[in-house]
Amino acid sequence: MRQVLMVLALLVSMQAYAQGQHGATDKAEPLVWQSGGDVEMFWEAYTASKGGITWGRSDQYPEYSQVKEGDTFLVEVKQGVCLMEFFHSRWRRANDVRRWSEDMNSYGGCPYVFD
Repeated sequence: MRQVLMVLALLVSMQAYAQGQHGATDKAEPLVWQSGGDVEMFWEAYTASKGGITWGRSDQYPEYSQVKEGDTFLVEVKQGVCLMEFFHSRWRRANDVRRWSEDMNSYGGCPYVFD
């Protein structure tokens, strides 16, 4: 009887492991921004969840030939900063890609990044 229970426990644990592996992905749960929260701290958490900001912070965009899909960059304009994400072959405001909140496009330099 003890051997039967051990085999049964082993089968159950193997099944649970297999189900966990089948549904596993390398993508983290999407972050949710709360209105009124600190936008730059949220951007920092978002980029950290992707392995860190790819191109840092600058008023000059990275060399186009060196960027790849999903890269991130904090662009500095005189009105402030805005998190950009390289998506479908061009730089876009990260909020336009991820759709966190319309309010985010009014933050800092975001309304001015394409001027």
